[in-house]
Amino acid sequence: MEGRLLLKNCAVFRADGRVRRGMAVVVEGGVIRRVAPDVQVPVLPGDWEVACRGRLVAPGLVDSHSHLVNGQLLPPNGQFLLLPPRERLERMRRVARHVTSEDIEALTRFAAARALRDGVTLVVEHLACSDVAGGLAAQARASESVGLRLVTSHSTHSMDGASQADGWLEANADFARRHAKHRLVRGALGFHASYTCEDALLSRIAKLSNELDVPTVFHLAENEDDLSTTYARHGQRVVPRLDALGLLGPRAIAGYARALDSAEVARLEQSQTFVSLAARGVRTLERGTDPMEAILLRLHLLGLGTGGHGTLQEELLAALVGVLRISRAGHLPDVDSTLAHLLVSGPAELCTRLFGLPSGTVEEGSIADLVVYDSVPAADPETGYSPYLIGQLSRSPVAWTVVDGRVRVREGQLLGTDYVDLSRAATEALERVWSRARLGS
Repeated sequence: MEGRLLLKNCAVFRADGRVRRGMAVVVEGGVIRRVAPDVQVPVLPGDWEVACRGRLVAPGLVDSHSHLVNGQLLPPNGQFLLLPPRERLERMRRVARHVTSEDIEALTRFAAARALRDGVTLVVEHLACSDVAGGLAAQARASESVGLRLVTSHSTHSMDGASQADGWLEANADFARRHAKHRLVRGALGFHASYTCEDALLSRIAKLSNELDVPTVFHLAENEDDLSTTYARHGQRVVPRLDALGLLGPRAIAGYARALDSAEVARLEQSQTFVSLAARGVRTLERGTDPMEAILLRLHLLGLGTGGHGTLQEELLAALVGVLRISRAGHLPDVDSTLAHLLVSGPAELCTRLFGLPSGTVEEGSIADLVVYDSVPAADPETGYSPYLIGQLSRSPVAWTVVDGRVRVREGQLLGTDYVDLSRAATEALERVWSRARLGS
């Protein structure tokens, strides 16, 4: 796309619940160059003009912990999710052994396209497979082909022996080295969870993360097995153990924070660890404590993640239920600002850490990851305040998605790629994986 991208006559989102109507947004070189009243920004020769007609323009969404591939590998029978955690883990491990890089590319391409159509512009991925080098490279190709911003890592563990884990980690680290400055795709070091990893592996991951200056992605306090196994083997709970091994801090992206006490939440805040909240499954272990209260009241670096299941909009609705519950108890006075932080402000800080540009606002100098929603917001004519603005984002269809200044979705349709073809290719990949898994079991 040559020239500027020009969004005309739009309502510009602000995280404080206000909108600026009748605005124009100029995008060039992957960055927002100008935001001004529409009448002050003429269309120039070579511009790609987007007629917003008063529709809402907001920062792109961030899925801060996902399983683009492995979430699709779950059997279609929902009973799988009712199995005990260890049995689910073993079944997923068996299936992951039969996924080829070709399968991973097809599944990632489809999931990335689906995310873009939902207004997601950045995904933090956690991949489980046997061919780590091939799998991560396939994800990079898939993400670039559809234009999604991606941070990807391998879910390394110690369950198949130290030699296997070392090989996976080296392949993961090599990918991270080669994608340290990539415009769209960055590599992170990953591990599955505390209870599936030995000290030697985790220590090496912490050292490599520091040497390469790359993030780490992992499951934090994932389930009861995680807590009980970690304590039985190491005499510590999950958060203190990871902290002692040097795995908490500004480079850490922790998913599945499902079982934490208040002291652990405080330590996560002090260490500047980013926590991805799966609002549909979070809880604490302290009696009388609201499942989300300790996390929402304490953590600043916090966002929403799907875990590869459902959409961010569904996570936002689940978070809304929890926030309202806490608010009614008198412990959380500002519902709108809390939801805005979960959906926009917290993830914006993560995106800025990862890609080095201001994010999360429709302002000059910010990264040009934007969404135009099929919604014309109502606002107070004097203050610009628009009540329930975050709620509108969860209910409104996505019209346009822009990543790195380039249009990826136009009027609800994926640009340059047939979505049905991607879906068909993903279905064929799933059928191949399930067939191989049955034959190999």
